[in-house]
Amino acid sequence: MNWYGIRAIYKFEMARTWRTLMQSIASPVLSTSLYFIVFGAAIGSRMGEIDGVSYGAFIIPGLIMLSLLSESISNASFGIFFPKFSGTIYEVLSAPVSAFEIVAGYVGAAATKSIILGALILITARFFVDYEIVHPFWMLGFLVLTAVTFSMFGFIIGVWADDFQKLQIIPLMVITPLTFLGGAFYSINMLPELWQKITLFNPVVYLISGFRWAFYGVADVNIGVSLGMTLLFLLLCMTSIWWIFRTGYRIKT
Repeated sequence: MNWYGIRAIYKFEMARTWRTLMQSIASPVLSTSLYFIVFGAAIGSRMGEIDGVSYGAFIIPGLIMLSLLSESISNASFGIFFPKFSGTIYEVLSAPVSAFEIVAGYVGAAATKSIILGALILITARFFVDYEIVHPFWMLGFLVLTAVTFSMFGFIIGVWADDFQKLQIIPLMVITPLTFLGGAFYSINMLPELWQKITLFNPVVYLISGFRWAFYGVADVNIGVSLGMTLLFLLLCMTSIWWIFRTGYRIKT
């Protein structure tokens, strides 16, 4: 294992984060804080409880997941796309590092940024809403697992994209709508029965449900199913990345 190679890629990507601190960290935290002010403190104080949890506290896992998914994808996709765009990817590919080590460096950095962002949003939420974490170990586990999984997904998007516009298509037109429709601001049990069944085809439902269970012990979907679906998506991402390096799809040609 070439730890020096992994560390070099990781440190380079993390250094880019500190250079763009306002865009990478401050902006998402500020945007999420506005949700807490409007939906948590203002509107939430006038709404009833959902599954025994105040509305302001109920939306915290969904808001964290909303930022976590979008930022994981954006960080990882841009991280691998820019070397492709500038042509420096060939220097990485010709270096004595394996495909696993390249992915570990880029995905590890993107996941670290997302975890830091999730922790900051969690701390910020305390200023606006009272909440508790019933299963802190599971909360951290879901946070890390989701960050790694969607950073891998972002890596795939970065390899697939051949211009800057394509980098934004999946996060803005797919992931964000799926998150809003996946129970970020409501319980899917509040929907009509037909729409409850349709919503179960949304993979983000399982992420938000499992994450919310770690906070309050309540969930729309069984925790085992949520964990299984998350691991399945992780496996699909790993398989796709293996195929990319195996065939050289849009990365060696």
